[in-house]
Amino acid sequence: MKIGILKESQKGEKRVAISPKIVKQLIEKGFEIIVEEDAGNSSKYKNSDFENAGALIERRGVVYKEAKILIKINPFDDDGLKLLDKKHILMCQLFHKSNPELIKKIAAKGATAFSMDAMPRISRAQDMDVLSSQNNLAGYKAVIKGAYEMTKIFPLMMTAAGTITPSRVLVYGVGVAGLQAIATAKRLGAIVEATDIRLETKEQVESLGAKFITVNNDGEKFEGGYAKVASKDYAKRQKEAVNKSLFKADLVITTAMVPGRKSPVLITEDQIDQMQNGAVIIDLAAAQGGNCALSKLNKIVVKNGVKIIGTTIAPESVSTNASDLYAKNMYNFIMHLTENNAFKWDFDDEITDETLIIHEGLIRKNGLKK
Repeated sequence: MKIGILKESQKGEKRVAISPKIVKQLIEKGFEIIVEEDAGNSSKYKNSDFENAGALIERRGVVYKEAKILIKINPFDDDGLKLLDKKHILMCQLFHKSNPELIKKIAAKGATAFSMDAMPRISRAQDMDVLSSQNNLAGYKAVIKGAYEMTKIFPLMMTAAGTITPSRVLVYGVGVAGLQAIATAKRLGAIVEATDIRLETKEQVESLGAKFITVNNDGEKFEGGYAKVASKDYAKRQKEAVNKSLFKADLVITTAMVPGRKSPVLITEDQIDQMQNGAVIIDLAAAQGGNCALSKLNKIVVKNGVKIIGTTIAPESVSTNASDLYAKNMYNFIMHLTENNAFKWDFDDEITDETLIIHEGLIRKNGLKK
């Protein structure tokens, strides 16, 4: 079976879905690999690196023509959709709950599509979970970016001229990205606090040496390891509970997202007006509207001396590591789905069932029924 690795067309995207190391491992399992030329350039991988691993380097049209499985990171664009046909099996992040029109277009081609962002949050799927592997890096980079933008250092420092007090960091959302942000900020010497609608995360926060800001969450719902949109009452209580910490914070990192929905607004404009001058907000949820009311994707907004940086959970700035982790996730996923170089099509398997969005042109899950 031939696997095609496509170059990402999304502006600013530097990752590649499969690394040369994983190419070699897939070839050892009997797969043939075709890589679109220059697909790995922005992740330090040259065409020759893929060729040395055993892959063929071809133009985009040839990859679509020759490969049965097409792998990338981001959803297919209109140019890519034109080249699809019913033989193709797509593997990428489709974000199907918020992209119903894309799902219809793929189905119209008669193709099959797996969505990597639909991976169930179960233990045996952990090594295939691209959201977790990428969010881990995003949490780390959020702290590093915040450190660069701040006018203060993180740690306590004793100098001949006096003592420098440690910076204060507040993290909203204690998922994979949030936990990594907490750990990184703590390692750099900051005083860290965090809050999350899921009270079971309190122990995780405290195990990293940070303080958990508790907000009673009676009646709030969860699904597949993710929080749903919080009630207005909870949002009000959370706002009141975190204000003291927010107004003293030097760096705030927000990571709260609800799959297929607009990101909840956790920091309002009136709260920003009460934050200290020079504070920095890194909003990792900006691609879905943002957790901060003033966030704009890939832009810096300054309000009342507070710098608000809207970014995404996709860690393009560490594309080499991100590509390596994504590639390993894909390898494990392909190994799970196939046997003796052919698909098993076990529809009763939870991993297959949840990620298989379209099968031979039939839409199995469009995110609109729930």
